[in-house]
Amino acid sequence: MQNIVILAGNIGRAPDTRNTQGGTSVTRFSLATSRPRLVDGQVVRAEDGSRIEDTEWHRIICFNGLGRVVQDRCGTGSKVLVRGRIHYTRWTDAADVERFGCEIIAEGVDFLNPVSPHETEVLVEPGDPTP
Repeated sequence: MQNIVILAGNIGRAPDTRNTQGGTSVTRFSLATSRPRLVDGQVVRAEDGSRIEDTEWHRIICFNGLGRVVQDRCGTGSKVLVRGRIHYTRWTDAADVERFGCEIIAEGVDFLNPVSPHETEVLVEPGDPTP
């Protein structure tokens, strides 16, 4: 059996990168995905005719090189496609209550926003040949 997740959405909170004591780079961000609200199989619409959407939030984690690229290329509102797997966590909080969480471990991230010429200049190091 496979544990595969593919999500396309907008980054809600800018990526945050930290390093573990062992030197692993861990980058986290939140991702919003939306879908049309359905009632009895029909799309629900607002008074102006636009469709009403429900938004869900996902916690995304990237490691090492992938995380560094995400940190450099993305910010709040960036559109990305994340491929990865679901990871469930369990812990006991300070009040001795058992808690559960779910996060997506990213194995690949595609950047869906077009890259502006300014961003391209930033990504090319001085002295590198023009791509």
